[in-house]
Amino acid sequence: MDARDHRLTGLLDVLRFENGATISDLAARLGVSAMTVRRDLSILERQKLVRILHGSVIFNPAGTTGDGKTEYSLSAAETRHAEEKRRIGRAAASLIKADEVILIDTGTTTQYVAEFLPIGVHFTVICYNLNILLEATKLKDVEILFAGGYYHDNTAMFVSPEGIQLVRNNRAGTAFVSAAGVSPRLGLTCANAYETETKRAAIGSSLHKVLLADSSKFGRVQPYHFADLSEFDTIITDTGIDERYRKELRKMGVEVIEA
Repeated sequence: MDARDHRLTGLLDVLRFENGATISDLAARLGVSAMTVRRDLSILERQKLVRILHGSVIFNPAGTTGDGKTEYSLSAAETRHAEEKRRIGRAAASLIKADEVILIDTGTTTQYVAEFLPIGVHFTVICYNLNILLEATKLKDVEILFAGGYYHDNTAMFVSPEGIQLVRNNRAGTAFVSAAGVSPRLGLTCANAYETETKRAAIGSSLHKVLLADSSKFGRVQPYHFADLSEFDTIITDTGIDERYRKELRKMGVEVIEA
């Protein structure tokens, strides 16, 4: 078992024994960063072994095996999703033009856009996520507009009325937006209520709207709706997208790029 699988097993053991814990407490117990714990928990959440609620984590016994074992090898699944997101992020970054103003939404996939920002090209980034900000500051030719506010540890997102107004007051040529759930009928949804207003501001302030969502997000619905698919010009996903969703998107006139 590698280090990641040891962490996953340790997380499940703690949560199974105590039923729940905060992300910061889990990070302290395992001696790793909160970001590492969030990445590990995202694997367990996809496997329906835990539920993440506003910075706290609850054990989901319905997702375990019948004998109650909590030792799992999930590295391959996590790597596969990460590679899909990486390809989507690289494809999105390739669309950025010189001297353009772009907006990068918060999210695990949009973080890869920041990782692949073009070097030696002048453009402006509007953002409100700590990890995206840190990637953007590595490039000397990039100008940054950062919408700050209250920091949400579970998403690395900053939110405030002033930050939302900053997003509304500035215009972007292209917005790269993420979603936790994508449904042709129920629209785009996210897991946290505090994300919705900023996402709406980002969509309303941008000329070309690009949704970044790996194929696992299609057919999923999270609690908080923030947009409809028809509001987007382009969707960048991976080759695992189901044909029925391709057909639905074509009917809507949405361009689909498969990375």
